[in-house]
Amino acid sequence: MPISHAISGPFLGRLTDQQCQELHSATLRVLDRTGLLVQEPEAVDLLRAAGARVEGDRVRIPERLIEQALSTAPRCVSLYNRAGAQVIRCEGWNRYYGPGSDCMWCHDHRTGERRRALLQDVRDAARVTDACDHLDFAMSLFSPSDVTPELMDRYQMEAMLTYTTKPIVYVTLNDERAHLDVTKMAEVVAGGAESLERRPLVACYKNTLFPLVHNREAVRTLLDLSGRALPIMYSPVSTAGTVAPMTVLGSLVVVNAGVLAGLVMSQLKREGAPFIAIGWAGEALDMQTMVDVFAWPDHRAVYSSLLHWYGLPMWTLGGVTESKLPDQQAAAEAALTIMADAVSGGHMIHDLGFMESAYTGSLTQLLLCDDIVNWVEHFLAPIEITDEALGLDVIEEVGPGGLFLKHKHTRRHARERFSGRVFDRRLHQDWAADGPASGGADATQVAAARVDEILASHRPESLPVETAAAIQAVIDDAERRHKAR
Repeated sequence: MPISHAISGPFLGRLTDQQCQELHSATLRVLDRTGLLVQEPEAVDLLRAAGARVEGDRVRIPERLIEQALSTAPRCVSLYNRAGAQVIRCEGWNRYYGPGSDCMWCHDHRTGERRRALLQDVRDAARVTDACDHLDFAMSLFSPSDVTPELMDRYQMEAMLTYTTKPIVYVTLNDERAHLDVTKMAEVVAGGAESLERRPLVACYKNTLFPLVHNREAVRTLLDLSGRALPIMYSPVSTAGTVAPMTVLGSLVVVNAGVLAGLVMSQLKREGAPFIAIGWAGEALDMQTMVDVFAWPDHRAVYSSLLHWYGLPMWTLGGVTESKLPDQQAAAEAALTIMADAVSGGHMIHDLGFMESAYTGSLTQLLLCDDIVNWVEHFLAPIEITDEALGLDVIEEVGPGGLFLKHKHTRRHARERFSGRVFDRRLHQDWAADGPASGGADATQVAAARVDEILASHRPESLPVETAAAIQAVIDDAERRHKAR
């Protein structure tokens, strides 16, 4: 698998440099005049000492601190697999793909039913992600309902560390011990704290309470991980029309203020700490249904344009749908959102496999997204003009009216074209012959069968017995603490 998917041609940027400057200036005004609430004393002390104006937990950040943070933040953040090989480099126009996390419901590919997600679903999602050639990192996809709810994040991390060797992005609950426990689990796999810092195989995705309200637990996690030089996706995301203006740009300014405030706190804690900004702003409630819509087209590629202007690594979302089934709407919205984020330069594109506005996850949908990513990457592949690619000697050798079918040049390159695992291109009679008695299988049935095939045959490399035991010991200790409360 290549380390990066580089794009050499044109990309989609919805903002001009002048517009980026105007949005940046608007954000500076919010940070300097309106300010934000920071509910973590250490962060408030760091900001005050650096020159921010502090009144209680209300903090106003001057432009100087923003510019300083932008100058020290890394322009590239890397993640590694379990073997220590670099897999992800968030910089430039590189693109990487993975599922999302924490869906309460599972669309069961075997029964077609919507049911509460279980820990086994998290394990299955990790194995399917591990087997998919075009998914680069793992997330839990599901929130298991059959474990201690307050310790769900520890069980998710154990499942991912066990059932995939790919880099992991995790989410922790509002428990100040949570990120300490999961970091300890990652250190066990990496071979210690120093090894994890040198080659991080995990990154934390942490949401704040609101874009301009940075709650204590979120900021403590940010400061602790920044102090350890471990990557964090710090997410002061908003839903336009609720805690941010309804307009795309108004919402963007509020979100950007939260992102830059997080960046400042991260860099004050430790200059050069790896920080990955959320790459979307402006998603909104549908005011007719009051649903938080994930597949809106309106705001896509706007905030990512500004983050490219800053030169910051980013975390975006695609492969999402509001559909309740892995149907035509699900396929269309997944394809459109993956393509939009890919051509606009989103570095880590997550939430593949999400349905029903993140309430439901689907392994069938995840398999379909893997094929869509494959298609998109073939479309965005750089064009290199070489003698072999032009084939002028072959054209001359075969001549007018000749057939290239048997030529060795054809054999050399026949497998370079896109070929999916779900998308079907056979003749009708061949398709119908392989399907159920009522006729050929549709894409949903093919993807579901592929999920079963993976779960029956794919076995990620096992953790050493002592490593698995040490990870389980962290969960056991967390359970004991929880029961002792």
